[in-house]
Amino acid sequence: MLARERLRSEAESLLREFPERYASSGIHRFVELDRDRRESVTRLEEKRRRRNELTAVRAKPDPETIAEMKRLKEEIRGLEENVEARESELAAAERSIPNAPHATVPRGKDESANRLERTWGQPRAFDFPPQPHWDLGPALGILDFERGVKIAGARFTVLRGAAARLSRALGAFMLDLHTREHGYEEILPPVLTNAESLFGTGQLPKFEDDLFKTREGLYLISTAEIPVTNLHRDEILREDALPIRYAAMTSCFRSEAGAAGRDTRGMIRQHQFDKVELVAFAKPESSYEIHEALTRHAEEVLRRLELPYRVVTLSTGDMGFNPAKTYDLEVWLPGLNEYKEISSCSNFEDFQARRASIRFRRAEGEKPEYLHTLNGSGLAIGRTLVAVLENYQQADGSVEIPAALRPYFGGDRIPRP
Repeated sequence: MLARERLRSEAESLLREFPERYASSGIHRFVELDRDRRESVTRLEEKRRRRNELTAVRAKPDPETIAEMKRLKEEIRGLEENVEARESELAAAERSIPNAPHATVPRGKDESANRLERTWGQPRAFDFPPQPHWDLGPALGILDFERGVKIAGARFTVLRGAAARLSRALGAFMLDLHTREHGYEEILPPVLTNAESLFGTGQLPKFEDDLFKTREGLYLISTAEIPVTNLHRDEILREDALPIRYAAMTSCFRSEAGAAGRDTRGMIRQHQFDKVELVAFAKPESSYEIHEALTRHAEEVLRRLELPYRVVTLSTGDMGFNPAKTYDLEVWLPGLNEYKEISSCSNFEDFQARRASIRFRRAEGEKPEYLHTLNGSGLAIGRTLVAVLENYQQADGSVEIPAALRPYFGGDRIPRP
């Protein structure tokens, strides 16, 4: 969350400059509550000061003074209750206010204002009509949508044979690249987390409808960002330990409550999917350098697999609740004839660190500071599998395996049965 002092001083300018981000965020309510609370605190201090003046008098109080002291006692109690109530409401209002965008984020109300940063690779020119993965996979006998629905319902898929092996190969390839060449430490965290962890990374309270909750009150993670970022919740780290980089491959679970009717065919938007997540902790002055590096690390997966992609900076109206800046990596899918998001790489600055109380100390005896947190998909495995199937499909219905992946997959092709 934003520092309260910053919200206080910048609320009006944030509303004026980013109406698409803050108009319905609760910032109006925050300003009202903060003003009311400060007025109540001022009155409370005045009443307490007057009470202290009266009690300091050694002479026996007259009836008028006694009456005033009684009245002051009641007024002070009422003002204390008001301040406590406003503080609680103020904290709730703060939790509903998005992070402030970085100065380099394009301004706009929606994705139409996103900025294209770069592209890599040329989409392949097919000499036959390329199939979408929802036709290609079943024809190969490797994607079973019908049984996924039978077992669990819509937006679940069974991966069979070569698809299951390809998914496993992609995950191992990504983790090896990030840990052996990019310097990340591999983490295998729980896929169930408590509410404190979800609050720390900003999924709660705003996005509870997108989460699956157990009867015991735990939540299935929607991304490994949640448990991995919370590894250092309520900790003070040493400056010389930063930056810290982690990579984790987990299953992720999303109810997709806000995605009704979107990407209903195939594997683009699933309730359960596997993903390799990159998480970094950095000093404030170096976090944007780390952000660029983390994004390049995610891009390198696509380059090694020779999958055409583009990088866009999300606008203020398209960016999520938590980030200060986000790059989306979008891979070309010839079967759909469009680019689709395959990774979001974000710098949250100190937004998550404040919620999760993650700090660092520059030197012994110095006051701890909030660090910056960052994360990005490196990559979403299911969507990468879809990209491989669609980009490497052949005229005879088989699928070639990218050269970088062949040692992990154990072959160079998925044959047509």
